[in-house]
Amino acid sequence: MYDQKQDKLIIGGHEFTSRFILGSGKYDPELIKAAVDHAGAQMITLALRRVNSFSGNILEHIPEDVTLLPNTSGARNAEEAVKIARLAREAGCGKFIKIEVIHDSKYLLPDNYETAKACEMLAKDGFIPMPYMYPDLNAARDMANAGAAAIMPLAAPIGSNQGLSTRQFIRILIEEIDLPIIVDAGIGKPSQACEAMEMGASAIMANTAIATAGNIIDMAEAFRHAIIAGRMAYLSRTGRVLDRASASSPLTGFLQE
Repeated sequence: MYDQKQDKLIIGGHEFTSRFILGSGKYDPELIKAAVDHAGAQMITLALRRVNSFSGNILEHIPEDVTLLPNTSGARNAEEAVKIARLAREAGCGKFIKIEVIHDSKYLLPDNYETAKACEMLAKDGFIPMPYMYPDLNAARDMANAGAAAIMPLAAPIGSNQGLSTRQFIRILIEEIDLPIIVDAGIGKPSQACEAMEMGASAIMANTAIATAGNIIDMAEAFRHAIIAGRMAYLSRTGRVLDRASASSPLTGFLQE
């Protein structure tokens, strides 16, 4: 019998029983707590530049038992990412950091080279780096060697809700990288989150799919169940796939025989 509390996700020596990371972008802050509660998330991302962008502090809307994962949104190179990370730490956001380095304003694709550089610099500075990256095996290996605590490949362009466009490359990372692989960006439906978990992803990060849903609370809960179902299917080892039919009942013993 699957026990979610015993199936722990370990990132940088820290244990989590939830495998759902919730993004806080696009949310009315008052909806964040409700989304966290219904999603069962124990970690939530936070862009440093959003902390005081609302009337009141966005941190007031995040439950105290939720781990903050500040990101380096807005960084265009490794040096800027390091600066933002240090500001987040000084602001009391802890040691976890999601590294985002993007200088492409059209497609918003992460710069894997600069991300790996930032990962090494931040790991040496005592952070727990979780780099957001385009799923490339060589880049992922560089980030792992640089001290990444997890790898966060995009599933599709950020904010697009297109789904698992890069599934085959993510599958390679799952097979080859000995770190948690957290599928991030582009997941648009609970079924897509479930598929990623069935492949062996360690966790899912979702933001736009929930924030733009007609019913945020119900969609958050739907993602929660889908991620658990996908994890259970992966651990149960999905059944074989044949290129022909295979009868599930005996073909002998009919009434006329």
